[in-house]
Amino acid sequence: MNDLFSIAGKTALITGGSRGIGLMIARAYVMAGARVYISSRKGDACAAAAATLSELGTCISLPADLGQMAEVNRVAETLAGQETRLDILVNNAGATWGGSVDKFPEAGWDKVMDLNVKSVFFLTQKLLPLLTSVATAEAPSRVINIGSIDGLHTSMFENFSYGASKAAVHHLTRVLATHLAGRHVTVNAVAPGPFATDMMAPMIASMGDAIVNAVPLKRMGGAEDAAGIAIFLASRAASFITGAVIPVDGGITGAS
Repeated sequence: MNDLFSIAGKTALITGGSRGIGLMIARAYVMAGARVYISSRKGDACAAAAATLSELGTCISLPADLGQMAEVNRVAETLAGQETRLDILVNNAGATWGGSVDKFPEAGWDKVMDLNVKSVFFLTQKLLPLLTSVATAEAPSRVINIGSIDGLHTSMFENFSYGASKAAVHHLTRVLATHLAGRHVTVNAVAPGPFATDMMAPMIASMGDAIVNAVPLKRMGGAEDAAGIAIFLASRAASFITGAVIPVDGGITGAS
């Protein structure tokens, strides 16, 4: 049973890995014995997170602004220069933007779509040689896309590009799963509900009690909740699962 959920010895890249859910997943993977690369836009934050996680295992900083295609290409080229295989890609990097429907700016649309959707597809595309290098039907490589319940239901917040981007991530997950199955790569998405992260901080500060009360399990998600689903999807236990979008939201989606 220990082997069923083991990711020891695997190589992983986690985008947006210096904070929030990405950092939760990175810490879990490092502690579980994986060789982990983390990427984030801020180089200092990425290096600091990698240094902290390196006290627990192997973690390497690979900073990049993945909202730029040149940076997507650079990350893929750098990784290919250091590794011969990639077992797990976690596409977690994301952005949000709030604004009224009357004044929502084009910049807030393009920034979110470029990072949340475009980079997911093209980073996956560029890393396919590493993802497929040793993948087999019994031991496929894994792509895990981090979506959101805002892509499954209508959010109360005025984050128009964010919800649309996450719905796109969910469908892109299904499309990629279909086209990559024959190459022994599974593609699944996690749709988190409210987690106590930096991205959620402004909303928690203004309406934290209301957010918790809207969750059937009456709490926000924590590090172990993010770790559990990420380790499961990367392990032998999930090797026959692809094209799934899994809510991790305390019951919000099921109750709505």
